[in-house]
Amino acid sequence: MFLSPYDNEDFPEIREGVRRLCAGFPGEYWRDLDAGREYPTDFVRALTEAGYLSVLIPEAYGGSGLGLRAAAAILETIQAEGCNGGACHAQMYVMGTILRHGSDDQKQHYLPKIAAGELRLQAFAVTEPTSGTDTTALRTTAVRDGDCYVVNGQKIWTSRAGHSDLMLLLARTTPRDRSAKKTEGLSTFIVDMKRALADGSLAIRPIRTMMNHATTEIFFDNMRIPAASLVGEEGKGFRYILSGMNAERVLIAAECVGDAKWFTRKSAAYASDRKVFGRAIGQNQGVSFPIARAYANMRAAELMVHEAARLYEAGRPNGAEANMAKMLAADASVEAGNACIQTHGGFGFAEEYDVERKFRETRLYQVAPISTNLILSFLAEHVLDMPRSY
Repeated sequence: MFLSPYDNEDFPEIREGVRRLCAGFPGEYWRDLDAGREYPTDFVRALTEAGYLSVLIPEAYGGSGLGLRAAAAILETIQAEGCNGGACHAQMYVMGTILRHGSDDQKQHYLPKIAAGELRLQAFAVTEPTSGTDTTALRTTAVRDGDCYVVNGQKIWTSRAGHSDLMLLLARTTPRDRSAKKTEGLSTFIVDMKRALADGSLAIRPIRTMMNHATTEIFFDNMRIPAASLVGEEGKGFRYILSGMNAERVLIAAECVGDAKWFTRKSAAYASDRKVFGRAIGQNQGVSFPIARAYANMRAAELMVHEAARLYEAGRPNGAEANMAKMLAADASVEAGNACIQTHGGFGFAEEYDVERKFRETRLYQVAPISTNLILSFLAEHVLDMPRSY
C-alpha cells in the first residue's frame, strides 16, 4: 500500500532521505511562509546541500548523475510529506535543456556551480502576456550586435525569478514573417540575472496569486547578454524548449501524485479517527468511497508518470505520455483534495490542518504549466489524428 509501509516504491533510499529532510519542515513552517508570502529559503538550501536538486547533473560536473525517474521520486516524496517542491522544481526540468543542447563550455562553467549550490537556475522565461501558450507568437526579441545579443520585451508567470541567479530565456532572433516555419527563429539563452539587475536592464515585478508561488513578470530593456549565452543553434530554441517541457510535465505530474497521496493519507486517517453518532465517519460509504476512488485514480496516474519518465530516459518520444501523465495526475490530486476537504468538513478550511493550503497549491496544475483543455486538444489532434480544435 502507499499509505504504510512503502514497500513497493522505487528509489527507496532516496525517498527515505527526502522524508527525513522534510520532517524538519512541518506544517507550521509552511503556514508561516504562506502568511508572509515568503520564499522557503531554508528548505531549498537543505535540498541543495543534500544534493537532491543536482540529481540530474552528471557526476563529472558534481551531480548525482541519475535520471528523470529519480528526480520524479524526489519531488513526489516532497509533496507527499506535506512540503512544496514548487519553490525549486524548475531547476530540475530546466537542467535538461542545458544537458542536451548546451555547449561543453556552458556545462563546464555552470553545472558544477549549480550542483554545489553556488548558483541557482530556477527561472524559466517563456510565457508572455499576449502569447499565452502560443509560444511561437512571443514578441520578446534578441538582436545580435557584435559579440552580444540585445534583448527587449516582457515575460509573465516566470516563477522564482527573484530567487534565481540564472534564467533560461526563449526569445525571437528572427522575425516571424522571415522564418520558414513558425517554430523557427526562436532561440534559447542562459541569462545572468544578477548582472542584468545590477545594470538596470532587467526588472522583476512580483505577482500575488492565491498560492505562495513566488511568480513574477519580467521586463527587458536593452538587456545585453554575451553571444556565448546562446544555447545550441540560433533559431532552434523552440525544439530545445519542447524537450524540457516534456520533462517539466513529468516532474509536475509526480508532484501531483505526491499531493494526492498526502490528501488521501490525511483523509483516511481522519475518517478512521473522527467519530460522529457513535462511530467513525469512515464507516459511511459516502465518506469512504470518494477516498477510495481518489486513491485508485492516483495509482493509475502514477503508472502513467512512470511510463513517461521511462520513455524520456530511454531517449524516446514521450510527448503524449508526458502530457497524459500531467493531466491525469493533476485531475487525481484535485479529486483527492476535494475528498479531503469534504471528509474534514469545516476543518478542511482551517489553516492548522494544512488541507486548504495544499489544495490551493495543487489546484494550480489544472492550469499551469499547460491547461487540461490544451492537453486534450493536443491528444485529439496529434495522437488521435482528429481535426484541429479551435
